[in-house]
Amino acid sequence: MKTKTTMIIAAAVVALAACNKKTSADNQASAVEANAGNQAENVTAAGENEAANIMNSAENKASAVKNETKNEAAAIKNEGKNEAAAIKNSASNTAENKTK
Repeated sequence: MKTKTTMIIAAAVVALAACNKKTSADNQASAVEANAGNQAENVTAAGENEAANIMNSAENKASAVKNETKNEAAAIKNEGKNEAAAIKNSASNTAENKTK
């Protein structure tokens, strides 16, 4: 009985091992599939990087435009203040000259 059980187990192991063996075609197909998956991941990553670079560039340009307009607005305000101060000084000087 022991011999018969051992023989059955051995036959089952051999049959199982035979089922797990891959042919060279299976190996090539797996390699092609793996390579295609890797290439697809690389293309996706490259696209995502390019999109991120474009977004960063656009954000930088937008920030530069905002800063430029803020600086221009500040310059206009300062010029207006200076002109107003000059008018006030002129009016004050004129009033002082009339009272003398």
